[in-house]
Amino acid sequence: MSESAKWYVVHTYSGYENAVKTSIEKFVTGRNMEDMILRIEIPLETVTEVTDSGSTKEVERKVFPGYVLIKMIMTDDTWHLVRNVRGVTGFVGSANKAIPLTEEEVLAMGMEKHEIVVRYQVGDHVKIVDGPLASFTGIVEEIEPEKNRVSVMVSMFGRETPVELELDQVEVQK
Repeated sequence: MSESAKWYVVHTYSGYENAVKTSIEKFVTGRNMEDMILRIEIPLETVTEVTDSGSTKEVERKVFPGYVLIKMIMTDDTWHLVRNVRGVTGFVGSANKAIPLTEEEVLAMGMEKHEIVVRYQVGDHVKIVDGPLASFTGIVEEIEPEKNRVSVMVSMFGRETPVELELDQVEVQK
């Protein structure tokens, strides 16, 4: 069990995503495999649609129709369990080898979030610790945690220049 759980993409018949998710969850519970198959997700997005009458309504739609994402430890047992569920056509990968998503892909899809503790506030003097402007210093102008963004006013070439960075690219100047 040295292998850690990774995210895999399962291809399903279009429209079968919810049925596949429910079936896998039942099999996992029935076979006590909760420690092997940890999460099953169908990525959804909320979209505002304008109807013919001009009114708007919010609807949830699948981001990747025909696909289900599963966080699991890949073994022969888990592969067979998922692969043999009705509606599953296979794992995304080459031939019979499922290829896990990279950490960047998982973060980009919002499946998992890294929590960033912000130890600075607007008006603090900070040092940029990552990126092309590393070692520059500046003053925090604005913090947007929901967008993972911080605006810092940096002095470059004798001018004050606003720079947008990710929250973890700056730290309080000591």
